[in-house]
Amino acid sequence: MKATQQEVSVELRAGRPVRLTWGERHYPVSLILDSWRYGGRWWLGEAPRNCFLVQCGTLTAELHQESVPLGRWFIARLQD
Repeated sequence: MKATQQEVSVELRAGRPVRLTWGERHYPVSLILDSWRYGGRWWLGEAPRNCFLVQCGTLTAELHQESVPLGRWFIARLQD
């Protein structure tokens, strides 16, 4: 997996990702491989976040959402 931090839009159902939009492309989530809560590096001012490792066809993405009001979604790691 390569490290990245690109913003994405994520559609949720019951609090879990079902589709992500990255650039102009839409990727339906076929499988959630893992989920966890990351506390953030508080000493650097990072907000805690919810994390999901998802499979979207041949694309595997680690998605993070900042746990603040209207927290942004971003891809932390990606493998295609």
